[in-house]
Amino acid sequence: MQIVVAQKAGACFGVGRALELARRVAAEATGPVHTLGPLIHNPAVVDSLAKSGVTAVEQPEDATPGATLLMRAHGVTPEVEARAAEAGLTCVDATCPYVKKVHVTVERMAREGYVVVVVGEKGHPEVEGTCGHAPEAVVVGSAEELVLVPKAKKIGVVAQTTLERRVLREVVSGLIGRCEELRVVDTICEATSERQQAAAELASKADVMLVIGGRGSANTRHLADVCSGRCERTHHVEDASEIEQVWLADAELVGITAGASTPADQIEAVCARVRDLSA
Repeated sequence: MQIVVAQKAGACFGVGRALELARRVAAEATGPVHTLGPLIHNPAVVDSLAKSGVTAVEQPEDATPGATLLMRAHGVTPEVEARAAEAGLTCVDATCPYVKKVHVTVERMAREGYVVVVVGEKGHPEVEGTCGHAPEAVVVGSAEELVLVPKAKKIGVVAQTTLERRVLREVVSGLIGRCEELRVVDTICEATSERQQAAAELASKADVMLVIGGRGSANTRHLADVCSGRCERTHHVEDASEIEQVWLADAELVGITAGASTPADQIEAVCARVRDLSA
């Protein structure tokens, strides 16, 4: 059996930066350290941070008075930032710089009179954070939802950074002809596109595909969708222990990819598990 890891897989720059910040703050802070919600969408990493004393809270008001609060990699709304400051917390911004770019973009579009359309997953923390910077923005998850967009002379479009570029193309195509001016800023993170492309290439050759990452991770779910369209025996796992021997039956090539919130040690653990089960 051949085990192949996709050329582009695993933790991206933004996730690596957030984890580095969290570990540094944990080592240097003199008081409690919290993250606002899960720092990233990876349960194993969140559990590991908790064991080192970095615990998650849902709201700034839930934090221990005087604590250090890390803003999650997905970003937060200006209103949440203000509440954290009012609570007297020491705030450390772990927002991915590429997500910050989306915030700046929608603020500018709103100031310039565009109806802002955010293409992404309703309710996702990143999308909620983005909409906080343009409160009148309309969120659509597909071209079919464009009925939600009001008629306007000027429409500005951005995307959740982990979106499949195919979805953005379909939405933009559906908006052509519906306004006098259509402005599109492709805010999809290149790391996301690279992972999806590499996963698609590997899945087209693999007998079995294993996609590693949190089930709450949008980019990992998208990877699993990409792979399942090319490899029928695709499995999304959060942990190596979930892999079953029967999945690998008669497989000559097992492909492995991982979402942008998946550290290298989790990828290696899955590789080791597949080797053990195939021995």
